[in-house]
Formats: sequence, structure tokens, C-alpha cells
Amino acid sequence: MKKYSLENLEDRLNMFPSLRLTSLPTPLYPLENLSLALGGPAILIKRDDLTGLAFGGNKSRKLEFIIADALHKGADTIITWASLQSNWCLQLAVAARKFGLRPVLVLFKTYDLPFSYDGNLLLDFLVEAEVRVRETEEKGKSIGLGKAFRLLEEIAEEEKNKGRKPYTVSVGGSATGGDMNKPLGALAYLKAMIEIEKQMKEMKTKLSHIIIASGSGSTQAGLLAGVKALGLETKIIGICVSDTKEEFKPRVKDIAIKLIKSLQIEVKIEDRDVILFDQYLGRGYGVVDKEVAEIIRLILKKEGLVLDPVYTSKAMIGLVDLIRKGYFSREDRILFVHTGGTPALFAFKDRVVESLR
Repeated sequence: MKKYSLENLEDRLNMFPSLRLTSLPTPLYPLENLSLALGGPAILIKRDDLTGLAFGGNKSRKLEFIIADALHKGADTIITWASLQSNWCLQLAVAARKFGLRPVLVLFKTYDLPFSYDGNLLLDFLVEAEVRVRETEEKGKSIGLGKAFRLLEEIAEEEKNKGRKPYTVSVGGSATGGDMNKPLGALAYLKAMIEIEKQMKEMKTKLSHIIIASGSGSTQAGLLAGVKALGLETKIIGICVSDTKEEFKPRVKDIAIKLIKSLQIEVKIEDRDVILFDQYLGRGYGVVDKEVAEIIRLILKKEGLVLDPVYTSKAMIGLVDLIRKGYFSREDRILFVHTGGTPALFAFKDRVVESLR
């Protein structure tokens, strides 16, 4: 398998139009207190909650490519879907407004949380996104892509009948379909992997593992494609937050393969490369229980870091448990990617407080 240089990969990335939405590189530093408390391997953190757009988050990186694609295709409206307190939808709405696009958000009630102008929904309101709330029987997991795309197509037709030019994009900017015909979300995280590797070289060290919350697949797929293209030994570990690993693994692999084809690089992704853990789903997607509340408190007290209740809290539960069970060696060096989403914490405040009392 061919190994590519940082410069070569950057040249290939530059073939794709992009806009500037983020403040990069995001900080990367050790979590010394947590590492000491766990008595295991060194833990570092990549602060992608500090990308700079509306409270930050990993979705801002993706939107640099996706908004550019929408504008290139002549859109004046952008339509997407996710769950009620979606950080993806907030980030998209803010990025859309910044570049003169009208955001339409379809928000599914995938967990037991009432609609209220709190957390990300307050910010959706302030940015004047058009919000359409939908009930779903698929509680505790992601909405099926086919069902969601069909709904977006119906809304897009409505917009066209009003003389608008809509652009439809999947949750998280992950799956191709609608008007996004290349895996631009994953492309952004291959670019992020280049950034991480540059930071590692500056620190004169190497990573054994990178751990992320894996929800729609493109962040994990992009990091994995980047690792393979650069010829690194780093393992990318996804902690499932909505689907089981049996359901989710083919999706991550498919996105990674499509990314490799789009970049025209000679990299092979095998089943064993897609590492997922689904035993930290708890009682389901978006369900805040005592374990979630306790990890949020622990990391805030130990490191002054705020985790979100849906994604990064589950990923941190997974990381801590894997260390305690001896999955990693003491010589390993682990990077935890903080993917953002912290405004949602305030919408779940009652459940967090109740769980800790």
C-alpha cells in the first residue's frame, strides 16, 4: 500500500473548494490529572470544541467544504436533519447565515426531551433557522438515511416551488446523497489528521490510539483514511453513541472508501481497521443517566473541561473503562478528540442534576 507525505495529501485536499469558518489548528495537549488518576497510559486531548464557530465543534471543519459546495452549485437554501438538540444543525445554520444561505432544519425527537428554547435550540432561534420538528418511533438511535433523504426531497420540492434553490445534505455531513455527491465531511477529518500529525511531530512523539464519539461516521472515516494514507500505526477507535457496531461498521467503511476514491489515492480499508465499541450506549442515544452525569462532573473537576451529554460523555466513559480494563498498555499514548456539542448540556440540565443528587 502506498504511503503519502503530508504535502502530497494537502495538495490533493486543495483540489476541493473550501471556505474559512474555523480557527485552526485547535489546541492539543496532555490531560495530566486524568492520566495520573487512572494510572494508565498518557492521555492527550484535541480541542475541536474550540474551532471557533458558535461554541465550536467538529462540524465546523466539515462545513468549510460543504458550504463551499452548496455555493458552487448555486444554492440559496440548505436543508439537513438531525436530533432535537443537534450541534450539527446549529453549526450548519450559523455557517449558512454567515455566507448568505437560508437554513432549514428538520429535527427529530429521537430521545425523551421536550422542545424548549434552550441549548442549541436557543441558538437556532437566534440565527433565525427554519426549524421543523418531527416525531419518530426510532427512539434511541439514528434515523434511517432513506427515510430522512425522502423527507428532505419533499421539503426541497416545496422550496423549489417557491423559487428557491435548495441544497440537501445528510446528518453530520457524513453520508453522500442529496446534493452532496462526495464525502466532504470525511474529507475535513482527513485534513484534521494531517493537522494532528503535524502537532505530533512538533511534540516529537507518536500516537498509539485516537478515540472519538462516533455518531454519523465521517469523523472516524476521515481520521482512518488519513492514518492509512500517511502510513501511521495509530488505531482509530470509535465509541458508538446511537447504533450498534454491527449496524455502524459498514457505514464508516463505506464513507472511508468513497473518500479514498474521491482523492484518487491508493489506500486499502479493511474490516479490521474500523474499530468500534458499542457497550457504552447505555440506555440509548441522548439518554442522560448517572454514568453520563458522573463523567461530566469528573472531567470538569479533573481537567476543567466541559463534555456534552450525548457524544463526548459517552466517548469518555468508553475511554476510562477501557483503560481500567487494561485494553491499553502503560506505554500507549492516546488522543481523545473533543468534538463539541456543549450547548446541549444546558438543555439536559434537569436530568444531569437529578442523576447526581
